[in-house]
Amino acid sequence: MNEPLHYETENLLIHPFRPEELEKFEKLATDIFAILSDEQTLTYIPQKRLHNILEAELFLQTMVMNYHAGLNYLHFITDKKQDKVIGLIDLISPKVARQHYSMETYPFFIEFYLAAAATGCYIMTEILPPVIDSLLSQGITSICAVVNRSNIAARKVLEKAQFYYKAPFDELQDLYEMI
Repeated sequence: MNEPLHYETENLLIHPFRPEELEKFEKLATDIFAILSDEQTLTYIPQKRLHNILEAELFLQTMVMNYHAGLNYLHFITDKKQDKVIGLIDLISPKVARQHYSMETYPFFIEFYLAAAATGCYIMTEILPPVIDSLLSQGITSICAVVNRSNIAARKVLEKAQFYYKAPFDELQDLYEMI
């Protein structure tokens, strides 16, 4: 990925960690902890659970380092009116995918998480297509997502963003691909 994602609507801003985030690092970690410790958010991804604010700070520090190392590209979904991070979009590089999965080819993987209060508001349905367009315009040609079969909402979001079911991924999840 050559350029950070930046997308803005009337109410939302999708952005990477920026210099101004240094001044509000603790607040950002608190927002991330709220997302990645929420029962509803973690229904289908319990392995992403953060247990305390220190884990959230370490998660954030690691993601900033991974971003600059070209491993993961974490972006924040910020509610502009509340000045609060309400979601995360993580683009996982083929290099990281290769470390964790056994596949013929290794695409970029996209993951997204929303705070429970932001679910059902069509936020991802609205922002995922332009985010994907931005990635495609940067020359990223292969993007996949793994989704729990029971997570109907995430599957619908992916399908509306032109992802198609490709194959079972494991016993609980399916692989979707952007074609």
